[in-house]
Amino acid sequence: MPLVEVRNLTKTFAARESLFGGKSSKEVRAVDDVSLDIHAGETLGLIGESGSGKSTLGRLILRLIEPTSGAVLFAGHDLTNLTTGGHAGGRAELRMLRRDMQIIFQDPFASLDPRFRVEDIVAEPLIIHREARDVSGDGRSRPSGQAKLDLRHRVTELLGAVGLDESARLRYPHEFSGGQRQRISIARALALRPRFIVCDEPVSALDVSVGAQIVNLLQQLQRDFGLTYLFISHSMPVVRYLSTRIAVMYRGKLVEVGDAEAITTRPTHAYTRSLMDATPELSV
Repeated sequence: MPLVEVRNLTKTFAARESLFGGKSSKEVRAVDDVSLDIHAGETLGLIGESGSGKSTLGRLILRLIEPTSGAVLFAGHDLTNLTTGGHAGGRAELRMLRRDMQIIFQDPFASLDPRFRVEDIVAEPLIIHREARDVSGDGRSRPSGQAKLDLRHRVTELLGAVGLDESARLRYPHEFSGGQRQRISIARALALRPRFIVCDEPVSALDVSVGAQIVNLLQQLQRDFGLTYLFISHSMPVVRYLSTRIAVMYRGKLVEVGDAEAITTRPTHAYTRSLMDATPELSV
């Protein structure tokens, strides 16, 4: 059974106001009847140009936004039937499943809160998902006693796993480069030992050499932690290097899905061929 099953997933947004003040009656289908499977331990590369619906699909899978129709199953559990409010059992099950699903965002400069030290940023998922905690005067949940020492040790381990030393723990995001900030974001995503991570264009805001280092880090972490990735990108060389299979998205629809080698050597769709022709090679 696939770890993630997406069935006829659709997301429709209301049309924006036009340049002349009116509204179009046409709705925008950001994701249009998409179905796909993601198997445990693999990397499914999701590729397409800006505006193709890639990031929307990733957020739909994680229930960060709600679908218009369709279903998402994680480890056999239908996420679309679980509620964030109302029935306590549904909330509890969704909360438990969300420990297993994380996201790494595109922009490492915007995804880290500049007000807090790296220690607090990386530890936050652990604190949120623990029942015994204190709430300080600034509204942030914090552990006390022995739990603080345990958290500090865990944060140090996570930073080490992404190539940062313990001195990073007490520093602020602005003290780091873009590649280092993305490593911090990855450490935060790993905190709860998830099974599945959506990597939403995690290297597109970085220069080529730093991006290559992050791609290699993600590959190593997949081996070390037994991770499953949905890797979203507009770069075919990056996707080809990292992915087990590739799904090609165009105007909200999947136009081609298959083994990475088959997609890159024998593409059947004209759009896939155009992506391969237009994207420069990346040395990794």
